[in-house]
Amino acid sequence: MSTRITLPTTVAEVAQALRAIVAGVSLKDGVGVFAGVYLTVTEGILAHLRAGDLFSDPNATGDLDVAFAARFIEAVAAGDRASACWRPLMELREHADIHPLQFALAGINAHVEHDLPLSVVDTCRRLGTTPEALSGDYEKINDVLAQVEQQVRVSLIGDDLPQADPLLHVIGSWSIDRARDVAWGSTLALWELRESTLAYDALAGSLDASVSVACRLLLTPLG
Repeated sequence: MSTRITLPTTVAEVAQALRAIVAGVSLKDGVGVFAGVYLTVTEGILAHLRAGDLFSDPNATGDLDVAFAARFIEAVAAGDRASACWRPLMELREHADIHPLQFALAGINAHVEHDLPLSVVDTCRRLGTTPEALSGDYEKINDVLAQVEQQVRVSLIGDDLPQADPLLHVIGSWSIDRARDVAWGSTLALWELRESTLAYDALAGSLDASVSVACRLLLTPLG
């Protein structure tokens, strides 16, 4: 089932939209778990944008952040009609045998490896710039995300010893550093194909499908 939405136009509105998603679901809902993680990332980016102490091009970074967030917000509204990469999380969001950390990492994986490359290309085309020009701030956005991801790993595993071994087996092969490297490679490939609609759409579709497989594996039930 899909829901009508109004997409944010500023980073502050992104944070507001994420708070609404978190408030509208149960604490165990997988979409809410990821939205909570994403809210922490967004609040960190927003603080840096307001302080002017991190990004070399705050306006472009803000535009990218909004475009990036819109893809997740659209996926939540679309529900089971979301892009393939988001469907595992949408379908399994209430599964009792999936650990909250799995929900968080599956959401990060879908958002970084699929949504981020498409968002960078869209932002570059809209602003008349190139991925290379945004690469420095792209890395800084990902640095904020990586810091939060590490904090989430520590806070969500905690003392959950009965599930620790199978959980670590499921998530052990996934890395935020590898995910963002893959995303950058996909960004450059999509950028080179931007003038060929057929080739661009084919690559974007393949990316969606392959990320979906990885997300479903991350959401392997532990029970």
